[in-house]
Amino acid sequence: MSPIACRSDVYLRLMKVCFSCYVGMVSIVHSNAQQNPGTNGLESSTRSAESSGPIEETQRLISRGQLSEAETRLDALASQQPEPAGVERMRGMIHYQRNEFAAANSAFEKAIVQDPKDLQATQMRGVTLYRMGQPAAAIPLLERANTPIASENADGTYVLAVCYLDVHRYDDARRIFAQQYKLPADSAASYLFMGRMLLRRNYPVESEKMTRKALELEPKLPLAHLLLGQLALSRSQAAEAVVEFEAERKINPMDGEVYERLGDSYLRALRYEDAQQALNCALLLEPNSTAPYILLGQVLLKRDDALTALNYLLRAERMDSNNHLTHLLLGQAYRALGRKEDATREYKSAESIQNSVENPK
Repeated sequence: MSPIACRSDVYLRLMKVCFSCYVGMVSIVHSNAQQNPGTNGLESSTRSAESSGPIEETQRLISRGQLSEAETRLDALASQQPEPAGVERMRGMIHYQRNEFAAANSAFEKAIVQDPKDLQATQMRGVTLYRMGQPAAAIPLLERANTPIASENADGTYVLAVCYLDVHRYDDARRIFAQQYKLPADSAASYLFMGRMLLRRNYPVESEKMTRKALELEPKLPLAHLLLGQLALSRSQAAEAVVEFEAERKINPMDGEVYERLGDSYLRALRYEDAQQALNCALLLEPNSTAPYILLGQVLLKRDDALTALNYLLRAERMDSNNHLTHLLLGQAYRALGRKEDATREYKSAESIQNSVENPK
């Protein structure tokens, strides 16, 4: 996975943290109201009024995305003495959702000073510091909040693990992921999981070390050789990738991705016949994936069979018309068949799609 895709994945997780924290605040309000009904009718009525008062209404506004209106209400609440509990935490949530991280950090910090036991504010300050590029500063806050509320907000646990990755505390990250996925912390599976996460975070050297450790513990562990093969391909080491994918095929013979990656490696190693056979196996196992069709098109063009290549590439284009590589290869196939106008059309389509990706509006 590319670094951009990795950052997108973490960003989505962080948005879920924000929403989960809001849900947690509302749940706490309702839980407290139900568990502490008061000692008499008057006190009970007062608590009921408070539970549906300006604090709860402001929380609802935030959940609906009405941030400006919520902020106005918070300003009014903040003028009270003493300032009601939860105001600064909600102000931080508003700034966070606007990507105003410095302001969010200040608000969450103030909320924690007012109430050191406010775990939601503690966690959100940690998440905010991570978004500000300060994972080391975020870790103590996330650690403090993680154990008590991990069951309510698993995504906060994920962010803590990512922070550990970014400060190279790999064993701590592995233990967090193992706990989250209910794996033994020192098992082969937990090391392989770490290898995969490190690759997603664009740490290939560390990823390979973790994956090889997994194979030391369990030599026939499925998907380990697949990951090593992907790492080899990323280094353009086709021969090494072939060795790893062939090893994976012996362990895991019913996985279509294995044959797809093996076919790609054979193609790069100029073993076109082997590539075609592997990709045909991939198609049987994964008929709805475009990659084997595109790769078969490439292989058949290399084998001077443009007509058959065209059939596979047209199938890929029908499945996904926005892949610039498909159109580029279609252009090559049409050119080899002497269909110049069709070739020109496909080259223009490929260029247009590529430009739209590189220069989005």
